[in-house]
Amino acid sequence: MTDTAGVIGLGIMGGAFARLMVDGGVYVFGYDPSMDALEAARAAGVETMGSSAAVAEKADVIMVSLPSPAALIAVAEEIAASCASGCVVVEASTLTLADKQKAHDILAAAGHTLLDCPVSGTGQQAQTGDLAVFTSGDQKAVEKAIPVIEKFSRENKYCGEFGNGSRMKFVANHLVTIHNTAAAEAMVLGMKSGLDPHLIFDVISTSAATSRMFQVRGKMMADANYDDVGMSNRLYQKDLDIITSFASDVHCPVNLFAASVQPYRATIDQGLAEKDTAAVCAVLEDQGRVKR
Repeated sequence: MTDTAGVIGLGIMGGAFARLMVDGGVYVFGYDPSMDALEAARAAGVETMGSSAAVAEKADVIMVSLPSPAALIAVAEEIAASCASGCVVVEASTLTLADKQKAHDILAAAGHTLLDCPVSGTGQQAQTGDLAVFTSGDQKAVEKAIPVIEKFSRENKYCGEFGNGSRMKFVANHLVTIHNTAAAEAMVLGMKSGLDPHLIFDVISTSAATSRMFQVRGKMMADANYDDVGMSNRLYQKDLDIITSFASDVHCPVNLFAASVQPYRATIDQGLAEKDTAAVCAVLEDQGRVKR
């Protein structure tokens, strides 16, 4: 059992990790540059620190959930330059393989181990621990991190060598992208035919036609309320770009994905950048001239 752990990046996902770890009996040290995030973490029972280095000097298993490659590299460099030794750093974000490998090499040179362990699930799912974690990298280091990972997830699967976790996450988000757009399109089709959107959600969400995305985001679409943000359209553009480039790199056609991406791109122009990605439904409603 791991009695202490760290979390660097206390936003929607990292904040949920930290809270559930505390609830599970882990003493958590956390850091985020946002004062609001630090305050929320303290309220959840996290001992907040003044830097990433300070977290690394207190905990030898550290969850990292960051919004950009630059943030990851900065954190890796700070931990590498700290007095900490032998940390297992569990990187949970969706970033390119090249960015994760760069961070891996920085940490390895200082005697630390970076694991590539992206999570599958929305911000809403993170609040209840309804996440799957795709672990990859040094297997002994993964085993050391598992007791921490289990506190905020419903399952974890070991995917093999470093980078395979991200490859699996790209496949997962490829499907999430398609399923979310498909859920929105189905909702719009039903409304255009005269069906009530709440009836559509109630009937389809328990039928053979449902999907996890329909279950998670279908009610938001029925309510036309996208303020409970599990993943913003602005941030998800990064994931769309990563998957598009990944498919190109491995020379794989992704025609259905390419079509599904279009409503996400349109959300930016329609003032929905900071809304949840379920707002692709609003884009398709506009295209279909749906009147509620």
